[in-house]
Amino acid sequence: LTQMAKHNDMGRMGEDFAARYLAQQGYDIMERDWQQGSRDLDIIARTPDGITVVFVEVKTRTSDEIMLPEEAVTPQKIHHLGLAAHAYVQEKALDDEVRFDIINVIGTSPDNFQLEHIEDAFNPLLR
Repeated sequence: LTQMAKHNDMGRMGEDFAARYLAQQGYDIMERDWQQGSRDLDIIARTPDGITVVFVEVKTRTSDEIMLPEEAVTPQKIHHLGLAAHAYVQEKALDDEVRFDIINVIGTSPDNFQLEHIEDAFNPLLR
């Protein structure tokens, strides 16, 4: 496998793992890999209380030595996530609270993945 293919497989495994985790926590997974043009959102879920729509950015790393996954969510990435979330809210005519979370998945396979869920990690509207 090429490095890129491996990276994409890891990302997919991490996203699957994160989606399963959210579902186990009682979240309703509304969308995965939602795209509009070049904008994409990893996971869109509704909180267990049904009040808030959460846009979840999943970061998967084999090790946390290089940089913490949340450090990979740059101001530019946050801006793009905000634009994508806004487009989604408009398209679906949502009138819900929204929140932006990061889920860090660290490990080499689902057998040893460690997951960290950072709720309300950032707000693109308050930059």
